Amino acid sequence: MTLLIESLDQEGRGVARRDGKAVFIEGALPGERVSCSGYRKKPSYELATLDEVLRPSPQRVAPRCRYFGVCGGCSLQHLDARAQVAVKQRVLEDALWHIGRVRPEQILPAIHGPEWGYRHRARLAARHVPKKGGSLIGFHERRSSYVADMESCEILPPRISRMLRPLRDLVNALSIRARVPQIEVAVGEEADILVIRVLEQPSEADATLLRQFAERHGARLYLQPGAPDSARAFHPEQPTELYYTLPEFDLRIGFAPTDFTQVNHAMNRVLVRRALALLDPQPGERVGDMFCGLGNFTLAIARRGAAVAGFEGNRELLARASANAAANGLANAVRFVEMDLYRDDLGARLSELGPFDRMLLDPPRDGGIELAKSLSGDRPRRIVYVSCNPATLARDAAVLVSVQGYALRAAGVVNMFPHTSHVESIALFER
Repeated sequence: MTLLIESLDQEGRGVARRDGKAVFIEGALPGERVSCSGYRKKPSYELATLDEVLRPSPQRVAPRCRYFGVCGGCSLQHLDARAQVAVKQRVLEDALWHIGRVRPEQILPAIHGPEWGYRHRARLAARHVPKKGGSLIGFHERRSSYVADMESCEILPPRISRMLRPLRDLVNALSIRARVPQIEVAVGEEADILVIRVLEQPSEADATLLRQFAERHGARLYLQPGAPDSARAFHPEQPTELYYTLPEFDLRIGFAPTDFTQVNHAMNRVLVRRALALLDPQPGERVGDMFCGLGNFTLAIARRGAAVAGFEGNRELLARASANAAANGLANAVRFVEMDLYRDDLGARLSELGPFDRMLLDPPRDGGIELAKSLSGDRPRRIVYVSCNPATLARDAAVLVSVQGYALRAAGVVNMFPHTSHVESIALFER
């Protein structure tokens, strides 16, 4: 097929039309004429692989990573970084209109940040493959469960990228190399931790190799035999304090190696600043921070003098949030409440807590639909919604606007994950 690419979809694939059907082509960019080959046909769409770019886009660039196209970690390195942000803004606007039937009154300026070496959290797959020379460490290949054969990664901090080859050699030398399925990377401001998932206890010889690796590369190793909360410090044996800072709010946020945190610390600082500017909490106001996690937004709101309550369903994260409040001298300024924000009787539980003047939502990819439906009575007059999924943001926006009577004042993207199709965004609702 020879096709003209019209746009990009939410996964970064080029979109063309043929005989009334959408054709999705990985690696193609808007405005390009390409030849491609279909590999999966459905009644309303077709998937195709790119064979040749016959007329390239002026925004096409040479990918920096030598594994681009094989590794599934990035899908947009062939597109100029500024153009990536414009594409993500279009994805957000399209989702809001086509799914939620809403349009923001204002498009917020896109938030940019570091384009390379930004990823402070990563989950690397490990697999022993004798046919490929032993153990592989990396992200999964595109559209595959295979582990990409890689020795570097441009979006990881350089010092972590340089560990990939030594990590392969380490795992390959272990007696339990076939029982190591995953290595999680957690980078703080003063320490790097590698959490090695082990399905079998290392031998004494393995333990010696692990300690030698940690000392040679300045990393701290944890072993995780079971669920994430089973991760324990291995070498050094004392647990390591991980933290990131929000200097504008004089905050230091501690976290455990397997906790959920934003992967891009620099962009998180800007995101918190933007969220607080939109929320504009005033001293003495009651503010609810829903899906508060470690207190990333909660503590910043408290610094503004508001009476803030953070709500979270994960008990361990709540304990960490409380510890962070105490460590930052805010123990008496915040309240943390364990609450399942997806339960059916959410409205009744929220009513018991009394009205909030303002509210911030930062839900996981599933969004906050139950919360959007549960607002009633004296609803917050302003809501800031931080989203990692344009589709669920658009769905929830439809409820907030058409059912709850809010206006979508503004929305924009935050390029938290450069070179990937992931769209992080922020929206402001008022009534």
